[in-house]
Amino acid sequence: MNLTTFLSAVEEQEKSCRSLNDQQLRELALELSYEAKQNEKHTEIFVVKAFAVVKAAAERHLQMSHYPVQLQGGRAMFRGHVAEMRTGEGKTLTATLPLFVHALKGKGVLLATANDYLAKRDAQWMMPVYAALGLSTGVIQSEMSRPQRRTAYSCDITYGTMKEFGFDFLRDHSFQRQLKQNQLYFGSNPSGAAQPPDDQLPVQRQPHFLLIDEADSILIDDARTPLIISSAEDDVTHDQQQMLYQWSSESVSYFEEDVEYWYDKERKKVDLTPDGTARVREVAKPRILDGVGLPEMYDFVERAIQVARDYKCNRDYVVRDGEIVIVDEATGRISEGRRWSRGIHQAIEAKENVTITMDTNTSAKVTVQSFVSRYPLIAGMTGTAASATREFKKIYHAPVSIIPPNKPSQKTELPVIFRPTEDEKWDAVVHEIKEVHANHRPILVGTRSIAKSEILSELLHQAGVSHAVLNARQIEREAEIIAAAGEMDRVTVATNMAGRGTDIKIDDPVKALGGLHVICTEMHDSARIDLQLFGRCGRQGDPGSFRQYVSAEDLLLDSAFGRNTANRYRKIGKIRSDRWWIELFRKAQKKLENQHYRARKILMYNEKQLAKSHNEMGLDPILDVYD
Repeated sequence: MNLTTFLSAVEEQEKSCRSLNDQQLRELALELSYEAKQNEKHTEIFVVKAFAVVKAAAERHLQMSHYPVQLQGGRAMFRGHVAEMRTGEGKTLTATLPLFVHALKGKGVLLATANDYLAKRDAQWMMPVYAALGLSTGVIQSEMSRPQRRTAYSCDITYGTMKEFGFDFLRDHSFQRQLKQNQLYFGSNPSGAAQPPDDQLPVQRQPHFLLIDEADSILIDDARTPLIISSAEDDVTHDQQQMLYQWSSESVSYFEEDVEYWYDKERKKVDLTPDGTARVREVAKPRILDGVGLPEMYDFVERAIQVARDYKCNRDYVVRDGEIVIVDEATGRISEGRRWSRGIHQAIEAKENVTITMDTNTSAKVTVQSFVSRYPLIAGMTGTAASATREFKKIYHAPVSIIPPNKPSQKTELPVIFRPTEDEKWDAVVHEIKEVHANHRPILVGTRSIAKSEILSELLHQAGVSHAVLNARQIEREAEIIAAAGEMDRVTVATNMAGRGTDIKIDDPVKALGGLHVICTEMHDSARIDLQLFGRCGRQGDPGSFRQYVSAEDLLLDSAFGRNTANRYRKIGKIRSDRWWIELFRKAQKKLENQHYRARKILMYNEKQLAKSHNEMGLDPILDVYD
């Protein structure tokens, strides 16, 4: 059945559902559920009926009607595709279609969102549709107990974050092996062995269907992020380890690149040179480190140098209440509960002079990439998937379907602006904000880090421009700030999260002024992040405009080419045109995208090889890990 025929069939079927009362509509959904459980695969006719039932329920209980393009997106996701749907096209409502169809088998389906707030909001928003069709809805929140989680997972449709889904999987896995080792099992126990407590019973069902919102962020940007359950290290070495972190951090200034150490920019790895190892032996050490081996000292110094180079406060992390809290680079949001492994987190604590926490042993670990691969059926939706088509297909076997907008786009792309220095770039950004603000249009300005958002905020204060700031420090007000970003005279400065998952709506007076204006102050490692920011304007055919700024001092060049090569470009670039610089930035961005793609492919290959090796040795690839 081609797409046109499919859409027409759904519309016709939905008309017949309108005459049904609530009880009859629910009975029709129960009939579909019975049919789904009897057949291994769904026919197109079956999917047409199921979509029509959902469409009718949404119109009746939410006063929302699925547009043809939403039906198209739902069909793509039902088939296991990643649907690219622009910002404001109604992905939350579209998701009800594939979720309903796959939930009819009674095996439970999951929807992974960006954060707890969106999981709860979307679940509560769509719950009346599912309830009208006889399906239960659950939502996972970070503060829930294990019995509460088990109840949520037992529902037909469960909303939550990928982080919570992954950690629950690891905990279930750990408890199950522990129970097996103790010769315990669930259910009746005639041997008289102790019954496991409720908090050690599994909370999740067997993997069935997983739908991923903001799929590019979760499946690509976070693909290599390990979800880790740790156990404490022996207290005997604690004091010595703390001093090693502190001493190595204080010693970083003694080591110069290409003299005492080499830096591999692609692997972001530090290796001491022979002069560097000699310098380690020369640097004064506290008595408590007597007896510590030199190889271990070399490792600690290399780690401290890497942290000093690559991990920046108010970009990669913030210091909150004396603790190091990770900031997600792709979203700008706080990553609650996450810690860097292999001593990186402790090295940063030493660098920032906060309490150095106990080192931990990894007792269970799984990457997002590996966790997702356990589901026989996956699908995704995002506003930016086209540029990652190859990766979605290669790694996740999920083709990308480009869904056209419901209304033609009216937003305007303005020329990229280059400035030689960062200060000149900020001056140009502030000047443009003042010009647009004078016309009362709302403005959303995206920055790459918390520190940059606060620099711009101070400049706007000095210029007398009233504005709101949204970064990881105001995360609890994210929805509130973004919801108001489209109002007349509003200026909003945000890290690159830019309220993903929350629409910026504008009214008719703002449309008459030209709509929301978006400014991106710095290119990101991936063009997709820039495109997500630009996608905040011009939703649903609204007018809008966007512009990109870059400067020769931007760190993207250092990340892509290395500090020395980037500095050579800066010298050459003094006599080059703006066009040359803009092309250089695009080349740098593409290079980083390819580097990250190769790293993710290598990770997937290594995980498969490790799993194969562990299976051959009778080990558990999740729990028998070595960090």
